[in-house]
Amino acid sequence: MQAYLTLTRRELASYFMSMTGYVIMAAVTFLIGWTFVVLLVQLRQVPTTMPVTELFYITQFFWLILLLATPAITMRVFAFEKFSGTFETLMTAPVTDFQVVVAKFSGAMLFYCVMWLPLLGCILIVRHYTNDPAAFDVGAVGSTFLGIILLGCLFISAGCCASAMTRSQAIAAMISLAFGATLFLLSFLASQANADGSFIGQILSFFALTDQMHDFARGVVDTRAVVLLVSSTLFFLFLTLRIVESRRWK
Repeated sequence: MQAYLTLTRRELASYFMSMTGYVIMAAVTFLIGWTFVVLLVQLRQVPTTMPVTELFYITQFFWLILLLATPAITMRVFAFEKFSGTFETLMTAPVTDFQVVVAKFSGAMLFYCVMWLPLLGCILIVRHYTNDPAAFDVGAVGSTFLGIILLGCLFISAGCCASAMTRSQAIAAMISLAFGATLFLLSFLASQANADGSFIGQILSFFALTDQMHDFARGVVDTRAVVLLVSSTLFFLFLTLRIVESRRWK
């Protein structure tokens, strides 16, 4: 456990010791802030009973942040270690492959969670100035952040897998971005196919991440979505572990 905590702290610190981490946080903070400025201007003209979390989700900025930020976070996880020559030194330390993979994933996830904290701040600001308890529904806010974390687990684990496959951070980022874009398009197609009520549409509905996240934003937690995201995360972490272990076969 001590080795895992040390590796996680090392991984998390690496984001705050480089310019990349601050650029990511600054860009995400700007996009979240700009989104809420646009929402507040719209609400002055057309009031709505929708919770703030759902209003934020239905904008295009949510998926833009998710699809672009996760590759930037994970591209250096393994690729930079291999490029700089510190990967073999790390793997010869008294730690297991499993500890390395889980620690790097945990460090990336912790930074990912910190990255989304401005969203909570914006919601609290809206709650303060509107003086409307409905603007800060604890259940909706909690389920929204649960959905953000679960989606982050999926995309971060896939990004770690992509980073473990190559020595180039750019290639790792492109692979991760391609996966995210493909999954987003599949979710969109699943939403369209589910509308006709066909059997294939019902099967594809399990992969409709956009609809599942919309439920989270409205305060609805579907256990099917939770199981899908958790199992997919474990699958990509398993692949990452096997890729890391494959160095012994060479």
